[in-house]
Amino acid sequence: MLDIILQSHIFIVDDEPHNLALLGKLLGRHGFVRVSTCQRPEEVIARLKEDPPDLLLLDLSMPGLSGLELLELLQGEIRNAPPLPVLVLTGDTRTDSRRTALALGARDFVSKPFDPPEVICRIRNLLESRCLERKYFEQSQRLRELHAYRSDCLRRLSLVAELRDDPSGTHALRVGEYCRQLAQATGLDEETQDRLELAAQLHDVGKLAVPEAILLKAGPLTVEERELMKQHVLAGRDILQGGTCPVLELAQQIALYHHERWDGRGYLGGLAGAEIPLCARLVSICEVFDALTSHRPYRRALPVEAALEQMRAGRGSQFDPELLDLFLNTRSQEGALFHGQCTGSRP
Repeated sequence: MLDIILQSHIFIVDDEPHNLALLGKLLGRHGFVRVSTCQRPEEVIARLKEDPPDLLLLDLSMPGLSGLELLELLQGEIRNAPPLPVLVLTGDTRTDSRRTALALGARDFVSKPFDPPEVICRIRNLLESRCLERKYFEQSQRLRELHAYRSDCLRRLSLVAELRDDPSGTHALRVGEYCRQLAQATGLDEETQDRLELAAQLHDVGKLAVPEAILLKAGPLTVEERELMKQHVLAGRDILQGGTCPVLELAQQIALYHHERWDGRGYLGGLAGAEIPLCARLVSICEVFDALTSHRPYRRALPVEAALEQMRAGRGSQFDPELLDLFLNTRSQEGALFHGQCTGSRP
């Protein structure tokens, strides 16, 4: 850590050449090798962009552009992540000046005439914090990239399944979006909403195991064909099981249970009421709505109001009544609903 601190780039802004020379020598004696100085505040922003420092030492009282004015400009012009720490060097002891400097992003103060050991201690403390913040930021960036990569892989998996009977591949995306809206109305936290939106897109991944002759059949299915179609929930469970990712664990529950009914007459487990996992109850409502309002090989899409009316008839039998009421409310709040008409998947 000490080597990293000593190699950090320190930028000093002060209109007094004597102060710049004094600080430069002090930092050099303590092993700091990357020190830049500037007497003209007007040049600071351009130089910071050219060679971003790890710490800014800033005088407040300067002719022309003051330190406070420079801090204000830096907020709009320099958008470092993590933010650039600023150590203010000032002989101004007024409380309002210090409060203003803190509000504009200053981290610490050293009063003039300054005590050299104190300056070095404060500089090292700020640089150590800077190093830790940068490590945290870099780790967070890697986690975000990993999350984006994982999410993209899962979406592509859902797309593979959807493209077999939905050329647009948008059915799963819409179901995910509807589930997020319903989860929000239910009061679930934002992290759960994110997971549910992604997991819901995998609800029919088990249809990869269903023969196309059944999946794309233009007419009603025979009893035997329907029994084969029902097996897609087990195939979905098998495809998704075994992972430790929370999204996949949620998706496995959804794939297995999203055709269960509130009255216990669904498939395959015959679960009823609250026995059905909440995630599956949410997806069941959203998936049926999108299926009803999408074109099918064996029927045209229903108008939105007709689809909602048909779903109302399933309140308390097919659907969780409280969740359905919330869903109907979210749909009414949407106002003029738009829905891309496409070939939807067989439920």
